[in-house]
Amino acid sequence: MTKEKFDFHAGIRTKVLIVGFVGLLLFALGGVLSGRGGHGDDHGDATHTEQGHDADAGHGAENAGHDSDADAGHGEGHGGALEVEFSGGEDTGGGHEKGWWDRVITDLWINNVYFTGLALIGIFFFAIQYAAQAGWSTTVLRIPLSMAHWIPFAGILMFGTFLAFNHNIFHWTHADLYEVGGAHFDSIIDGKKGYFFMPGGEGGGFPVFYVVRMVVFFALWYWLFKKMRDLAYAEDELGGTGYWYKIRSYSAIFLGIFAVTSSVSAWDWIMSIDTHWFSTMFGWYVFASWWVSGLAVITLIVVLLKEAGYLSQVTIDHLHDLGKFVFAFSIFWTYIWFSQFLLIYYANIPEESVYFIERLKSDHYSPYFFVNLIMNFFFPFLCLMTRDAKRLLVFLKIACIVVIAGHWLDFYLMATPGTLGESGGFGLTEIGMYMFFGAAFIYVTLNALSKQALVAKNHPMLEEAKHHHI
Repeated sequence: MTKEKFDFHAGIRTKVLIVGFVGLLLFALGGVLSGRGGHGDDHGDATHTEQGHDADAGHGAENAGHDSDADAGHGEGHGGALEVEFSGGEDTGGGHEKGWWDRVITDLWINNVYFTGLALIGIFFFAIQYAAQAGWSTTVLRIPLSMAHWIPFAGILMFGTFLAFNHNIFHWTHADLYEVGGAHFDSIIDGKKGYFFMPGGEGGGFPVFYVVRMVVFFALWYWLFKKMRDLAYAEDELGGTGYWYKIRSYSAIFLGIFAVTSSVSAWDWIMSIDTHWFSTMFGWYVFASWWVSGLAVITLIVVLLKEAGYLSQVTIDHLHDLGKFVFAFSIFWTYIWFSQFLLIYYANIPEESVYFIERLKSDHYSPYFFVNLIMNFFFPFLCLMTRDAKRLLVFLKIACIVVIAGHWLDFYLMATPGTLGESGGFGLTEIGMYMFFGAAFIYVTLNALSKQALVAKNHPMLEEAKHHHI
C-alpha cells in the first residue's frame, strides 16, 4: 500500500486555533458576567451554602454527620444527612461562599483529569489490541497512539495545578484537620493521613505520598507509551514480526500497571475531593467514563478523516465495530453507574448517601444529574441501537459528540459539588475552558498524527484488517 499521511495543513490548524480562541473569549466573558452578577454567570442562588458553613459549623458539621445522631437519617429518608452535610461536601474554603475564581480552579482540575483520561485511553486502546492479537483495528491504531501524546502536557498541568491550588480543591490538605483537640480536628480524615502524606507521618504538611504517586504514575505511563510508539514507528521502517512481539510484551506490562494506577488515580484525583465519602466501585466508574469517551474520540477522528478522504483502507465494517464499542460501553458505564447508585441508595447509610444527596437535592445540580444520564446512556443507546445507525457516518458523529460532551459533564458532577457546593456554576466559564482544553488536546493529537504514516504499512496483521467483514 502507499504511505498515506495526514496533512495537518494551515486550514485545519486555523480551525483548531479558532476553537481555542473562542473558548478563551467565552471564558473571559464568563468572568466579566460573574463579576457583574456577584458569583456566576448563570448558576442559581447559594442559600444552601450558608446552611452548612456557619461560623463554627464548617468542619464540625462533617464530623457530626458521622456520629450516632446521624443515624436518624435511616428512619427519615435522607433528611438528616442532607441537613448536616449538604454544604458542598467538604469545606475547602474556610466557610465562605465561593466565587468565580474558585470555579476556574475547579474547572481547571476537571479538564486536567478528563483529558488525561482521554490520553490514557489512547494508550489503553492501542495496548489492548496488541494484547488481544486483534487484526481488525490495524488500520486505525495510529489515532489512539497520537492521542497519547497529550500525556506529558497532562502531567505538567496536573502537577502544577495541584501545587498551586490544592487547598481550593481538596479539603484534606488543610492542616487544622489534623490538630488533635483543635476546633476543626476531623478524626475520619486524620485516620487517612497516611494515604495522603506518608505512612505513619504527620498530616497537615506537604502531601508527599500523594505527589509521589502522581509523579510515578505519569512517569510510568509516558515511559511505556514512548516505548510502544518508538517500536511502532521502527516497524514502519524496518518491518518484520519482531517489533509486533515487543509491542505486545510492553502492552501486557502497561495493561497490568494501568489496572492499578487508573483506579488509584481515580481515588486520588476525584474521590478524595469528598474525603469522608468512598465507593469501592469508584475506580471502575471513572475508568468506564474515560473509556467510553476515549472510544468516542477515536471513532469521531476516524469518521472525520474518512470524510476528508483519508484512511482508504478503513471500511464501513471497521466503522461499524467502532460504533459497537461506543454503544456497548455506554451501556457498561450505565451498568456501573446504576450499580453504585443502587447499592448506596438501598443501604441508605448517611455517610454514603450524602454523595448523591448533594447532587439530587440541589436546585443547581439535580438537572445536570439527569442530563448526564440522558447524554451518556439514553441518547447513544437509542441513536446507535440499530445496525444501520452504526454504519452511517452522520449517526456516528452525532452520537460521539454527545458522548464526549456528556462524559465531561459526568466529571463535572463528580468534582464540583464537593469543591464548590451550591456556589458552583455552569455557563460560559465552564464551556470556554472545555473548548480551550479540547482545542489544545486536538492540536497535539493531530500534530502527532501528521508526523508518521496514518496506517502501519508493515504491521503483520494488516492483511487481516483489509479483509475484515462483519
